Amino acid sequence: MASGTQLPVDDGHALPPEGERRRDFLHVASASVAAVGAGAVVWPLVNQMNPSADVLALASIDLDLSAIQPGQAIKTSWRGKPVFARHLTPAEIEAANKVDVASLRDPQSLADRTKPGNAQWLITLGVCTHLGCVPLGAGQGESRGDFGGYFCPCHGSHYDTAGRIRKGPAPLNLNVPDYVFKTPTSVTIG
Repeated sequence: MASGTQLPVDDGHALPPEGERRRDFLHVASASVAAVGAGAVVWPLVNQMNPSADVLALASIDLDLSAIQPGQAIKTSWRGKPVFARHLTPAEIEAANKVDVASLRDPQSLADRTKPGNAQWLITLGVCTHLGCVPLGAGQGESRGDFGGYFCPCHGSHYDTAGRIRKGPAPLNLNVPDYVFKTPTSVTIG
């Protein structure tokens, strides 16, 4: 602005020249269009991370346990992962309860891993917590490892009858998914 130019005055306040108001409007309008454009680009990227319809359809499954005899286990699939459902014998329950929980790498009692009143049913994800292999021990004739539970053939992790890590490189016990008993022999997983 030249030193001799005087700004118009309104109520004692200097008004900005007409060009400055137009420039401010253009800046605000440009920023608004850029924000809408960024949202239009980012939304599909964020939305594609949502679960697909087929995954949502398998969010929970019902599992009938009535055919599983004491000492047996079955494998099923939930959300694309294997699930082991094991009917523990009284001897397996007793052996699991005798273990000093403080001596375990991932300290959990059998009661922590089963539902109250249903200590004979152990339901875990069939995924080794070391590198994601599927342990043996749920099928008939499969190796159950040194502790009578599950054995991961990939790197030698041994789990006991409560699915707790006892030997090998796995850092944690087999995961217990969320589940509820609908009847004494029927559960909903998920």
